Amino acid sequence: MAEDDPTLRKLVLKILQSHGYTVIESVDGQDAVDRFRENSDRIDLVVLDVIMPNKNGSEAYQEIIMVKPAIKALFVSGYPSDKINKMGMLQAGINFLYKPLSLDTLLRKVREILDHPAEKGKNQP
Repeated sequence: MAEDDPTLRKLVLKILQSHGYTVIESVDGQDAVDRFRENSDRIDLVVLDVIMPNKNGSEAYQEIIMVKPAIKALFVSGYPSDKINKMGMLQAGINFLYKPLSLDTLLRKVREILDHPAEKGKNQP
């Protein structure tokens, strides 16, 4: 999970861990790529903030799929839809949630993505 806001990152980490998920946290886009490379065999889903320092979520995802093309992804953002749309994040097939995240919505979306068969490039912005 890559989120540059430390408070939100810790909250999402606690929520996911309390529901049985193992989470590797990243502080920005480059950190997400680095941690993914180190742990790709253990990762089934990447949760990426859209706007982050040192690589945005889309840029990080592009590098991550070079390592594991069928990796599942969930993008999150608190930015307005016009800015997110310009980045291609609201295309059909992109798993996306707006912040603030509700506990139920986050958990439901994570489960839905993990339970759905992976398709190469399915989440690609």
